[in-house]
Amino acid sequence: MDEKIRELKARARAAIAETAGSLSELNDIRVKILGKKGELTTLMRSMGAIAQEERPRIGKIVNEARAELEELLAKKSAELADRELAAKIAAEQIDVTLPGRTGEVGHLHPLTITLNHIKQIFLRMGFTVEEGPEIETDYYNFEALNLPKDHPARDMQDSFYITEDILLRSQTSPVQARTMQKNEPNTPIRMIAPGRVYRRDSYDATHSPMFTQVEGLVIDKGISFADLKGTLELCLHELFDADAKVRFRPSFFPFTEPSTEVDISCSACHGAGCRVCKGTGWLEILGAGMVHPNVLRMSGYDPDVVSGFAFGMGVERIAMLAYGVDDLRLFYDNDVRFLHQF
Repeated sequence: MDEKIRELKARARAAIAETAGSLSELNDIRVKILGKKGELTTLMRSMGAIAQEERPRIGKIVNEARAELEELLAKKSAELADRELAAKIAAEQIDVTLPGRTGEVGHLHPLTITLNHIKQIFLRMGFTVEEGPEIETDYYNFEALNLPKDHPARDMQDSFYITEDILLRSQTSPVQARTMQKNEPNTPIRMIAPGRVYRRDSYDATHSPMFTQVEGLVIDKGISFADLKGTLELCLHELFDADAKVRFRPSFFPFTEPSTEVDISCSACHGAGCRVCKGTGWLEILGAGMVHPNVLRMSGYDPDVVSGFAFGMGVERIAMLAYGVDDLRLFYDNDVRFLHQF
């Protein structure tokens, strides 16, 4: 029995000193030696086979062995606990001298930047900014703009109808009619109407079923085409280049007469002709014209007393030219690699 106890103590010391690399392994050794079914416990239960006179001596040796092994286990447990704590502290330590982690700050979308620029230009010229509903009636979207239901120009508008008389507005022109009708007859107006509009266009590099438009309206006594020309030239020089050339071409719009398309000299080639302007040296920017007398009459204004001009431009078109973007879809795809550039 003495030999078994000595051999058990030697194996236990070696296991505790060399084998136990973690608290979990050390606990396995404790259970194997001192547990209810451990080796030392088994030896103590076998003392019944020992002679009566030898039992006190063997019992003392077993108890001393248990006390010695429990002390070794306690020391090893404290040592491993300190080691694991030190490793955890080392892994989780923070270098307080490093710069802190700041949240990423967002910024305005390029279309918002462009729209704000356009607004500022017209606000400095004394224009007001008016808004209206994006879900509009057929009357305000078409009829009040000299486009009755049988007008052939309606074929050019492929709109999103909700009912026969309700649709998603295809232009911000209804805001102009609403503004005229809420004013006293012949009251002077100088306004722009920015906002989203909707048309059943394909989604490609130059078209989108939803886009942003800014339309403007000026009404007063003695307003002429010269006022229209001067206003738009000032706006375009502010948006693009003070030296850019501006060209007015005859066109047709049901709500203006006469009507014009407005071009600027290509900013990429300065009028020489390139891929951007398709070799023409010009870029089409917006449409405009003198307000049609019928439009004035339908909103309570007298074309014999006042006159006015109106214009409309696509914000995406302006932003594409201003920033050199060749695909309109980039504005709506929300690719942060694109948006970070602004």
